[in-house]
Amino acid sequence: MSGAPLVLSAANLAILLAALVGERLVGYPDALYRAIRHPVVWMGAAVGGLDRALNRPSLAASGRRLLGVIGLAVLILLVLAVTVPLSLALRALPGGWIAEALIAASLLAQKELARAVGAVADGLETSLGAGREAVRHIVGRDPQALDGSGVACAAIESLAENAADGVVAPAFWFAVAGLPGIAVYKAINTADSMIGHRSPRHEAFGWAAARLDDLVNLPASRLTGLLFALAAPSRLRATLAAMRRDAPAHVSPNAGWPEAAMAASLGIRLGGPRTYGGRTVALATMGDGRAVLTAEDIRSALALYNRMLTLLAGLAALGLAVALAW
Repeated sequence: MSGAPLVLSAANLAILLAALVGERLVGYPDALYRAIRHPVVWMGAAVGGLDRALNRPSLAASGRRLLGVIGLAVLILLVLAVTVPLSLALRALPGGWIAEALIAASLLAQKELARAVGAVADGLETSLGAGREAVRHIVGRDPQALDGSGVACAAIESLAENAADGVVAPAFWFAVAGLPGIAVYKAINTADSMIGHRSPRHEAFGWAAARLDDLVNLPASRLTGLLFALAAPSRLRATLAAMRRDAPAHVSPNAGWPEAAMAASLGIRLGGPRTYGGRTVALATMGDGRAVLTAEDIRSALALYNRMLTLLAGLAALGLAVALAW
């Protein structure tokens, strides 16, 4: 058997490990964002352009769905056209792995997610209004309908879900397919966040983005739940049981796994009714612990999240050691 696939796997894992450690420490510098924005901003501009060019309200739903499939395919091909030759060029250059790790780090969100969720805890400790204002930046529900416990619950749910699709899923797809893998994943995830919702304009056109996003998040959502469970070993069995029991009841095929794991690991309850645009939606609960939450519970969730990130980096390091020793 040729050793080339194993060498590639080892290279992916080594670069991923460097990206995970670097991004966790530094994040995405504000000066760099001001200078060149962010790769996700560029992807969002491409999604917006395709939406304006292809999403025609005059067409029947079937036609708009087909155009949505075409638009998503165009987006993925554009990303591949940039990242495949870039990745090959960087792998051929001495020290090119450093540039590849920096690019991969820009597509992870470890530090920014912790900062945004920590800001909710800071705000809630100041006043309910400040907590509502901080949580408004990370959730889609109406913050004015939330009491203090609701603000804390929303922040923790956002932390759990975004740990999966903002950190673990990009890392997973880099490990599997390198720079093209992580970039295509982020393009699909960005498309889903922009056009994958059930609004009159996007229910048909965004169907492909929503379904493909569900598919590419399947492995990482389960892995995130498992990492949360391992990050709270004293509650490991209870957390695994809660995931099996509660995750399938979630409206999302993926979000329930990290949310149920987060809830059970902390001994709290997440989920339940939510208000979007003045409309209350009854959703399943995740976990069976305390339902009244505070800023201190957000701090506990962030501590669990940080332990999970350490386990994720450790998993990459273990995979690298195995690939090198094979």
